[in-house]
Amino acid sequence: METIVLKFGGKALQDLPHLEKVADIISEKRNQFKKVIVVVSAMGKTTDDLLSTANRVSPNPPLRELDMLVSVGERVSMALLAIALDKRGISARSFTGSQAGIITTDEHSNAMIIDVRAQRILPYLDKGDVAIVAGFQGVSLQGEITTLGRGGSDTSAVALAIAFRAKKVEFYKDVQGIFSKDPKIDPSAELYSVLDYQEVLELINDEKVKVLHPRAIKLAEKNHIPLHVLTFREEGGSLGTTVLRGNHLPNERLLYERDI
Repeated sequence: METIVLKFGGKALQDLPHLEKVADIISEKRNQFKKVIVVVSAMGKTTDDLLSTANRVSPNPPLRELDMLVSVGERVSMALLAIALDKRGISARSFTGSQAGIITTDEHSNAMIIDVRAQRILPYLDKGDVAIVAGFQGVSLQGEITTLGRGGSDTSAVALAIAFRAKKVEFYKDVQGIFSKDPKIDPSAELYSVLDYQEVLELINDEKVKVLHPRAIKLAEKNHIPLHVLTFREEGGSLGTTVLRGNHLPNERLLYERDI
């Protein structure tokens, strides 16, 4: 059994019933993989609500303080999910982006990942714990809390997959995979079973789909990390969409965003 990274966005964690469903998915994956790393976004519209509150306090809040504020959302998700897993008898340990060793540039609100120093996570994975990491955030070389910008949790998940040589990253969405168009607008949209990285980037650039963040796709392509987009919902039974390149052997040298 190998390592897998699971990424759950805000819609998958929008309330406690959804969070319980996510805990069930993780429980199933734990039986299939030796090491399970979970990356979470903030629940529902938490980040939007926090930003709105900040803008009511000041029309021009300092970016450093915004990062300190919005990074709270993912901390709530990771702690509640660890509690839900504990209820199921599954040992889990939550980590902020800085605790997980996600090292970034020093641009507040739009930092880039330059390294992952995940030594703190390793002992827990080795003993079978599920590691739950707050996405969208990290720490600069100067020790400042930073965030990666919108969609940053996708990039966090790929970066951790690179660091741990994971077999793949699974992204759990409210749609069954990647479609030719937005299926919520056009029900006739085609569901793709397999795409390569460039095909997904073209779909995103054409604004036909907004399922994955382009930074995450480019990072996965550079390191030949397979991606799997599927639904967290029970209905449909879709196998989702796999994104990869024909030869997806990992590079000998780990490449992060500064190398792209």
